[in-house]
Amino acid sequence: MSLPSDPEPKDAPAQDEGANQEQARAQVWDRLLAEVASLPALPGVYRYFDARGDVLYVGKARDLKKRVSSYFHKNHGGSRIGHMVSRIVRMETTVVRSEAEALLLENNLIKTLNPRYNILFRDDKSYPYLKISTQAFPRMSYYRGAVDRKHRYYGPYPNAWAVKETIQLMQKVFLIRTCEDAVFKNRSRPCLLYQIKRCSGPCVDLISKDEYAASVGQAERFLLGEPEAVLEDLQGRMMAHADRLEYEKAAEIRNQIKSLSTVLHQQSVETVMDKDVDVLAVKVNGGRACVNLAMVRGGRHLGDRAHFPVHVQDHLQVPDEAGEPGEVGEGGEGGAEADSIVSATEVRVLEAFLAQHYIGGAVPSMLILSHPVAPALIEALGEQGGRKITVVHQPREQRRAWLDMTIKGAELSLARLLSEEGSQQARTRALVEALNLDLDFDAREAGLEVDAEGSAPDASADAAIPEPAQAEPAQASAPAPRDPLAGLRIECFDISHTAGEATQASCVVYEQHKMQPSQYRRYNIHDITPGDDYAAMKQALERRYSAAGTKAARVPDLVLIDGGKGQVAMARDVFQALGLPLSIIVGVEKGEGRKVGLEELVFADGRPKLQLAPSSAALMLVAQIRDEAHRFAITGMRAKRASVRTGGSRLEDIAGVGPKRRARLLQRFGGVRGVASASVEELASVEGISRELAEEIYRALR
Repeated sequence: MSLPSDPEPKDAPAQDEGANQEQARAQVWDRLLAEVASLPALPGVYRYFDARGDVLYVGKARDLKKRVSSYFHKNHGGSRIGHMVSRIVRMETTVVRSEAEALLLENNLIKTLNPRYNILFRDDKSYPYLKISTQAFPRMSYYRGAVDRKHRYYGPYPNAWAVKETIQLMQKVFLIRTCEDAVFKNRSRPCLLYQIKRCSGPCVDLISKDEYAASVGQAERFLLGEPEAVLEDLQGRMMAHADRLEYEKAAEIRNQIKSLSTVLHQQSVETVMDKDVDVLAVKVNGGRACVNLAMVRGGRHLGDRAHFPVHVQDHLQVPDEAGEPGEVGEGGEGGAEADSIVSATEVRVLEAFLAQHYIGGAVPSMLILSHPVAPALIEALGEQGGRKITVVHQPREQRRAWLDMTIKGAELSLARLLSEEGSQQARTRALVEALNLDLDFDAREAGLEVDAEGSAPDASADAAIPEPAQAEPAQASAPAPRDPLAGLRIECFDISHTAGEATQASCVVYEQHKMQPSQYRRYNIHDITPGDDYAAMKQALERRYSAAGTKAARVPDLVLIDGGKGQVAMARDVFQALGLPLSIIVGVEKGEGRKVGLEELVFADGRPKLQLAPSSAALMLVAQIRDEAHRFAITGMRAKRASVRTGGSRLEDIAGVGPKRRARLLQRFGGVRGVASASVEELASVEGISRELAEEIYRALR
C-alpha cells in the first residue's frame, strides 16, 4: 500500500521567491567579484551603489584593487560595514594619477553625492568675513558668501559675534564708517556714530580722503596682525602733530593709542609670531564625534566653533596593516583595544573634516592638530591652496594653550550634545509608549525607506524651502540597530493665514530624534473659501500623501494635526480616500483656556481623547513639534502676505525697473498679480517699457 504524497506546503511560493532572491544576489556578487579582480593596482576613487541607484559609499585608495578587494573578500559579519556591503549591487571606479588627485576627487564626490555611509559634515552656510569695500571712502561691513577680488576680505571668523566684535573695535579705534552707501551719499549732517566717536564723519567731509585712507590702512594692518607697527605709526603721527602745535589732533591720536593698547591688553591669547592659525581638536564618544575649530587671525584668538559629523558609527573600525577594514572587537583586552579603535576613528574623522572643510576653500599657513594625519592630505591641501602648510601635532607654549582650549571645547560640546540627544531620545520613547505605536522597522530595513527630500507637488507654487537651523542635515540612512526608535518619523501640519489672506500650510518632519529642517515643506493653498482651515488642511494632506506627492515612499509613523475634532475628521476623510491607515492621525487640540500643557490628543480611529500630564516627556515632544510647525507656517505666511501686498522684491529685483516704471506697471495692471498675468505685448505697451524689458519682466514673474 503506497502512502499518499504530502501536499505541497502553502508557503511554497514564498520559499520559491526567497530562493530566487538568493540566486539573484549570488549573480550580483559573482559579477562584483569579477569586476574587483579586473581592477588595476593604481590610485583611484571607488563608489558603491544600492539597488535604487543611491550612493552608499565613496572612498579613495592608493591601490584600488587591494582596497576594494578588502570589502568583498572578508566576512564583516553583522557590522554596519557588513550591512553596507550586503546592499552593494553596483560599483564605479575612477583611476587618477596620484593619491592627492584621489583625495580631491573623493571630496568633490562626497559633497556632490552625499553618500550615506561616509562621514559627513554639514555645509549649511559659509563662515563670515569682515569686508572692506574699495571706494573713495571704504565701508567696513559684515559679509557672508563667496568672496571676490573687487573688495578686501578678512577672516574667516568662527561666528557672527566675532565679526561684529571686531567691527566695533575698528569703529572705536580707527573710526571707519559702517553705514550703507545709500545713507552715506545722502547725509547732510553727521549721524549719531560720529557724535559718540565711532566714525570720523566722511559723509559730510569732516575728514579728508587722504586721512581716511590712512585710517583704513592702519585698520587693515591691525587685521593682518601688525598691532605693534600700528602703534608705532600712531605714536609718530601724534608727536608730529604736537611739534606743529596741533594739540587737538594729537589728543585724538592719543585717545586712539589708548583704546588700541587697552584692546591688546584685554586679549588674553595673543602672539607676535603666529598670525593666521587654525587649531583643530577631535573627540569621539558614545558613537558621536565633535571636531572643534578655533581660529587665530592677525594674532588674535577669535573663538571656536564645534562641528558634529554624521555616520561616525559606521567608522568605529580600524584598518589593519594591509589597509583593510578590521572588525571592532567587543571583548578581549578591552581598554587598550577600545582606545586604539577610538583613536583611529578620531584620526579618520579629523581627516574627513580637513578634506571637506578646506578643499576648495582658504587654508591658513599653519594648522595645529590634536592628532597626526596623513601627509598626503596636507600635501593636497597645500597644492590646491598654492602655499606650504605647516602642521603642528605637539605644540608648546602659546600654541599648546590654544590646543588645550580647543580640546576642552570639543569635550564640552560633545558632552552637551550627548546629553541633549539622551533627553530627546527619552521624549521619543515616551511618546511611542504613550500612544502605543506599533513600529515595523524591519520592513523599513528591507527597502521601504523615506524619501529624504519630501515632496512639493507644484514646484512653481510650493517652494521646497530648507529652513536654516541649528540642526544637522537630514539623514536618509537606516537607523542604527542599537537605537530602533531613531527611525520613528513624525510629520506635523499647521495652517496659517491673516483673515484668509496668503493661506499657507506647513509640514515639518521629526526623525532621528530631532527636527529635520531640510525636509520641511510649505504648500500654497489655492481655490478655497478664504479662512476655511478645513479645506486648507484637506488640500495640504491630499498633495502631501497622494501618489504624486509621496512618490511611492512610505507614509510616516505618526501624522500630527494642529487642531481638534474638525481637523482630524477632515484628515480621516483624506486618508480613507487614499487608503492610508487612520491610526497614525493624531490631532493636537488646545485645552481649556488654550493653556499650554492642557492639550488633548484626538485620534481619527475612534479611540477616546488622551490628556497627558503637563510634565510628560511625550507631551513635551508633541508640543515641540507642534510649535515648530506653527513657527514654520507663520513665517511663510508673513513672507507670502508681504509679497502679495507689495510685490515683495520681485519687481524691484528686475534690472531696469525703477520706481517710475514700477509705479506705471502697478497702476496699469492694478497690482503685482496683474503685472504677472500680463502678456509681453501688454507689458511693452506701458510707457517706458521696451520689448526687451517686457520679456525680462515676463520671465521674472513667471
